Amino acid sequence: MIENVVTADPTTSRRFSAEVRRGLLALGLGNALEWYDWMVFGLLSAFIGPNFFPDRDPLSATLNTLAVFAVGFAFRPLGGVLLGVFADRIGRRRIMLLSIMLMAGTTLLIAVTPSYAVIGPWAGAILVASRIVQGISTGIEAPLSTSHAVELAPEGREGMVAGLMSFYVNLGILLASLVSFLSSLAIGGAAMSAWGWRIPFVIGAVLGVVVLYLRRTLPETMRPDELAASSGGTVWSGLRKHWLGVLAIVFVVGAAQAYNYAWNTGLPTAARSNFKEDATAVFALTTALAVVLVVGSWVVGRLLDGKALSRWFVVTRILAIPSVFLMLLYVRPGIGGFAAVLLGGSVVLVLNMTIYNVVSASLMPKNVRGTGTALGYGIGVAVFGGTASYLLVWFQSLHADWIFPTYVAVLSALSVILYLLARRSSGVFVGK
Repeated sequence: MIENVVTADPTTSRRFSAEVRRGLLALGLGNALEWYDWMVFGLLSAFIGPNFFPDRDPLSATLNTLAVFAVGFAFRPLGGVLLGVFADRIGRRRIMLLSIMLMAGTTLLIAVTPSYAVIGPWAGAILVASRIVQGISTGIEAPLSTSHAVELAPEGREGMVAGLMSFYVNLGILLASLVSFLSSLAIGGAAMSAWGWRIPFVIGAVLGVVVLYLRRTLPETMRPDELAASSGGTVWSGLRKHWLGVLAIVFVVGAAQAYNYAWNTGLPTAARSNFKEDATAVFALTTALAVVLVVGSWVVGRLLDGKALSRWFVVTRILAIPSVFLMLLYVRPGIGGFAAVLLGGSVVLVLNMTIYNVVSASLMPKNVRGTGTALGYGIGVAVFGGTASYLLVWFQSLHADWIFPTYVAVLSALSVILYLLARRSSGVFVGK
């Protein structure tokens, strides 16, 4: 049993034991898998669409696929509530195992499903069903794995935990971009469109088996007395008491995810679909962005270890307001302009993506943390993150490019206001 407590020796208490390191690895790789699978789907949407839907109009097929991308997000709140309540009542470990089993199985199903040309509308139906199950699974994976990691590590190491979990998230993004890039480079665009897009999904399923093996020994952070005292009624009464914290989490997560998906899937999709940029060059640049995020999250975690995350959250989120307007510089074809915008916004992106999940976990007490963070995360990602790529591409197709960055800027401002109100109302339960 691991408890988040400070021992008599403050030096020893701040170290990660071997058991904690193994637990953080298992939790982090699960986060990497979640983001790998979701980013692969977004990056390859221009190839997936014509295989699962009628391909008479490539743009319509791409938009159909992005709509399916958003459907998966719509089911995240359901997964967050359903599995979050169980995580608070029966413990974190079992739910962490279940989420990976669901993700790996559906990823493999997408990889082997025949195309629309072979089985007709059933192809799209299987794709939608798989994304729904993945939405339920990932509705708990990211928020609960971060909460589990915070509870697993010694007090005072929240900044390092934020950096580590963000590192694994960005590692998943990097692997998605790298595998897509290398696959396209090796077999060419035509083969990638016909069948090569399946390769990254097979790799994701294999990674899922590895994570499942590692999580079999994951420590449980809920004490027996905490589990015994937890019931559906106590969980929901706790959420009603901390409703402002849940609302703040919705916008803390939603603003970060809208920015993130715009940069990692929306802009690359617009580059390929609207501006007809070379797919291999786009994948190369998204891989470069992922490298910046991987390295940056590790650096930010080291810098913030032992620091007050609340202050850093407010500063970095305010910086996101002007930086999101960089995307207005990419309004015409040109791989140089795409590269400048994509990499130019990466610094503020990595600052925001490193700490938002730990900041969210800090707003919920332990007895309702699984449900509260998952509910807020699921709604935030579903409403604001899952629709970001679609909205960006759609507004660009309407030549109304300015609407999307304005939308993200407003979300960022609201997230700061609601966070400060929730902090004043209930305080924070993790860190300072």
